Amino acid sequence: MTENKGKALIIGAGIAGLSSAYYLLQKGWQVEILEQNDLSDNCSYGNAGMLVPSHFTPLAAPGVIAQGIRWMFNSKSPFYVKPTISSKLISWGLQFLKHSNQKHVDASASAIRDLNLASSTLYNELAKTDGFNFELNQNGILMLYKTEKVAEEEAELAHIARELGLNTEILDQKEIQELEPNINLDVIGGVNYKCDGHLNPMKLMSQLISYLKNKNVVFHTHHRVSGFEISGNKINAVIANGIKFTGDQVIMTGGSFLPELAQKAGIKIQLMPGKGYSFIHTPDDPKSKLEHAALLLEARVAVTPMGGKIRFGGTMELAQHQHKINMNRVEGIVASIPKYMPDFNIPLPKESDIWYGYRPCAPDGLPYLGTSSKLKNLIIAGGGGMMGLSLGPVFGRTVSEIANGDKLSVDIDIFRPERFG
Repeated sequence: MTENKGKALIIGAGIAGLSSAYYLLQKGWQVEILEQNDLSDNCSYGNAGMLVPSHFTPLAAPGVIAQGIRWMFNSKSPFYVKPTISSKLISWGLQFLKHSNQKHVDASASAIRDLNLASSTLYNELAKTDGFNFELNQNGILMLYKTEKVAEEEAELAHIARELGLNTEILDQKEIQELEPNINLDVIGGVNYKCDGHLNPMKLMSQLISYLKNKNVVFHTHHRVSGFEISGNKINAVIANGIKFTGDQVIMTGGSFLPELAQKAGIKIQLMPGKGYSFIHTPDDPKSKLEHAALLLEARVAVTPMGGKIRFGGTMELAQHQHKINMNRVEGIVASIPKYMPDFNIPLPKESDIWYGYRPCAPDGLPYLGTSSKLKNLIIAGGGGMMGLSLGPVFGRTVSEIANGDKLSVDIDIFRPERFG
């Protein structure tokens, strides 16, 4: 019988929170989860479902600022920063500027790679567990391009990826088309990151929740954390809905709401919500089956096969949380698709069929993972940005290793939660 290690209180029921619960359970912890919404709507559900060791370059990288400025003047572009007088945005932006250099990219690449590769392996293990069938497919992701400029950039990136030990293959138009025999592609070539994969995030999340409930994990939904009861360097209680919840270890996830949660505990974490949109398309011809997940590079649109359907997603709006759907952004996604896949002339979806969520983006493009230096029983796991789902399992296993005092399987020093204050 597994030894009872104590009680873990997890804030947030996204992929980081659920994965933390999963791995803590395996080590004998009693687990409770506080979630401010229900269990059917967070960023882990509506994303592209991609596992991305290929994303070893952080968001803060050379060239991103210049490209972002150009995109800001196009209402349908993939990137937008809402003009606003906000001290949080200004502070975030200054740190982003500071880290958008090659030195930062070089210093971060190996750590991001290791985190993603470890997580991908854990997904393979999870997929073999009874009760899990979330359409995991480790057949790679295609980076598709239409211009020589992007072809050159991607060839250089693929070369760096190979130096990092990642399995990549540069393909011409004919070779790319052979990988997708059922879809007509209008591209000049692409890179197949064979190290990547994809899954169905809706199935993953629902199966994780069912598994955890069957293992007696207690979910407190519609419980918004309002504060912490702290004594010295320890959290004695987490307050939500006027109720005090206690735990030997407190795990703070919280997605794009992580800064507000951390602030209530007296900790500074810099993060901006990066709003993205997605929708599901059912091909008119059932033979139009997509074999691989893909990124339409110039358009920054993600394309993922899911259960005979296709999810299209994209855009990055850096702004505060708000519930309005920007149809110009969605139109930009829709208009870009037939430029790469001429068979798909997709009508603009109705607002009710459009999903949106917020990627938690740190200014240096790196996640927050580790212990708090101020509160000895607090572990923080979040800020995965566009890698959030990809990093879920390794977040969870690392949280469990920290809680148990075990040797860490991956080096997380660069991901220190309090590195900005």
